[in-house]
Amino acid sequence: MKKTVLALAFVLFGSFMLSGCSKDEILDHYNNIVQSAGTIELTGKLSLEGTKEKGIDDYTGTYTADYENFSDTEYVFGGTSIKREAGKELSIDCTLEVTEGTAKVFWISGSDEAVTLIETTGTYSDTITLPDGGNYIGIECEDFTGNIELNIE
Repeated sequence: MKKTVLALAFVLFGSFMLSGCSKDEILDHYNNIVQSAGTIELTGKLSLEGTKEKGIDDYTGTYTADYENFSDTEYVFGGTSIKREAGKELSIDCTLEVTEGTAKVFWISGSDEAVTLIETTGTYSDTITLPDGGNYIGIECEDFTGNIELNIE
């Protein structure tokens, strides 16, 4: 996928150079391509176990789900924006109830190891600052029965 995005970026860059676009216009168009590619990584709305309401962009919204013996990973929010219009700060509020199995809500940024935000019954609330590039919030489950309420602004 990275090769495809890179090839598209070169084609786009070349066409803008020939058309006389400014550096800022080229970067804005490149950012839009990168954002579109990042949306592909998110679990599709129809494939999610719960209900997702999108916020102002793919990084924000609400997600509620009741799981029963679920084993999989869902990438619920995020993207690959270089310059996110709404800024780099995300406020995360999560309530997780684990009845059986395991579940952990995580944040993964670029090639870094995933950071576990919460993995036991309880609540989590914090503000994170997104670095440039790929950033995703998801839930990883193994034989999980329970529920989640996730709100990101």
